[in-house]
Amino acid sequence: MLGYATMGTNDLERAGKFYDVIAGIVGAQRAFETDRVITWSTPDKGAMIGVIKPLNGEPATGGNGSMFGIPVDSTDKVHQIYDHALANGGSDEGPPGPRGEAFYAAYFRDPDGNKLVAFFMPPQEQ
Repeated sequence: MLGYATMGTNDLERAGKFYDVIAGIVGAQRAFETDRVITWSTPDKGAMIGVIKPLNGEPATGGNGSMFGIPVDSTDKVHQIYDHALANGGSDEGPPGPRGEAFYAAYFRDPDGNKLVAFFMPPQEQ
């Protein structure tokens, strides 16, 4: 249902480097880039995620109540993304761990204050 989502940034170069690592962990790569925006997607061209300098020229801020989820295929990748975020200017919003029976997640903010979650949901038995 989601085609793409963008998050504001005040430093496109820094944000690009920050998300290049996360994209690599989930098997995505840069898909589109201008002097205002960088987006990433997976080879199957699923939903894209991007960072963008606001068109109105005002400072970017993290949306209050906004959060973007990054699905991964293992709990190890949840930890890799979370550890990368905290080591590279991000901040903790909830360490890696189970959230209920079928959801393993870590919550963090990127250097611009955007809130994200890296999550793993094991396949459900039929």
